Amino acid sequence: MPSIAIVGAGPQMGLAIARTFGSQGFDVALISRNRDKLDDLVGKLEAEGIDAAAFPANVLDRAGLTRAIESAAAEFGGIEVLEYSPVGTFGSTALTAPAGTEPSHVEFEMNFQLYGAIAATRAVLPAMREAGAGTLLYTTGAGSIWPDPRVANVNAAAAALRNWVMNLHKELADAGTGIQAAHVGIDSSIGISVIPGVEAARPEQITPLYWDLHTTKRHQAELVFKL
Repeated sequence: MPSIAIVGAGPQMGLAIARTFGSQGFDVALISRNRDKLDDLVGKLEAEGIDAAAFPANVLDRAGLTRAIESAAAEFGGIEVLEYSPVGTFGSTALTAPAGTEPSHVEFEMNFQLYGAIAATRAVLPAMREAGAGTLLYTTGAGSIWPDPRVANVNAAAAALRNWVMNLHKELADAGTGIQAAHVGIDSSIGISVIPGVEAARPEQITPLYWDLHTTKRHQAELVFKL
């Protein structure tokens, strides 16, 4: 069976993406920090007939993240799709306006968003190149495209990730590798509204974009969800 590794898997988007791909016959590798939460997600997926397994790792520990992805590939016989969407918590992420942003505020977000994504990609890309196929999907809020001054440091790192993904898409497409790399920008809150004025969407409204990029829209470098 094909398999998807979801980095930053949680009970909202991660679970919904797992269900979207799992319902199409994919095995699912769930990667995030908390083993207990992962085991709960695995239980929900298996109750729906989806083969899933947990691989705890912190995206800030790039060596540990690489080991988790390699373990998932070994268990499932390879990773056909990588989806990267870790989300910080309000306890760990200081949200800053542009003029109040310190280098350390952006440094944390760069480690979390861009550097973790690069490490995850390097863990799967050689095998995808050898197979001549694969899909690499990366998620940010739409502030990576249309900045919101209330979350300037997060936007800066998200924009860096988006830029890198766009370049990766072009490199892989121009070389005829058969590998799709694409960015998904989400212009809404998920589940509940957490930023004033930003409406919330259900994860199930968003996940068709991921399936489209993997299947029918492989030429596109980006899709944006808007309510």
